[in-house]
Amino acid sequence: MAQTHRSRAVMGSDDISRSLRRIAHEILERNKGGETLVLLGIPTRGVPLARRLATALCEAGEDIAVPVGTLDITMYRDDLAAQPTRGLGPTHIPSSGIGEKVVILVDDVLYSGRTIRSALEAISDIDRPRAIQLAVLVDRGHRQLPIRADYVGKNLPTSRSERVRVNLEEIDGIDEVRIEGSEE
Repeated sequence: MAQTHRSRAVMGSDDISRSLRRIAHEILERNKGGETLVLLGIPTRGVPLARRLATALCEAGEDIAVPVGTLDITMYRDDLAAQPTRGLGPTHIPSSGIGEKVVILVDDVLYSGRTIRSALEAISDIDRPRAIQLAVLVDRGHRQLPIRADYVGKNLPTSRSERVRVNLEEIDGIDEVRIEGSEE
């Protein structure tokens, strides 16, 4: 029997915006404000999500300006030999630093947990935050490591043969989350 490929949108622009606003409110509530927060986006799509989340925090938290940085985890990955060659991306830590701050890692999709494990190692080489929390737009399950997100935009149960694709206006020209896969 021939395989057919399918793709379906599960989140649009309004859904993504609403999820980020909700996550912002949850972050402020859990941390009793935003004064000690630093957001670190994991490239590629975690970076624009972190910037959007900072805007949502500012709007939700009475003009709190939360510093945003980027954290490249390429050299901390445990699958470098199995993956195509990757270029190193920038790591930019805000001038306020991350020492004794609450660092919120921001990524688009949480899957196996290996990217986040790599991010935790990268952070430990930079400084010692007071706490590290994780915000993801999509949690699709199938964890290989005991890692969970503190803030989730949408839980999307998927099969291992499916792929979750996050498209963001800043990179892809459209805001949407799609599940792609094949069926027999």
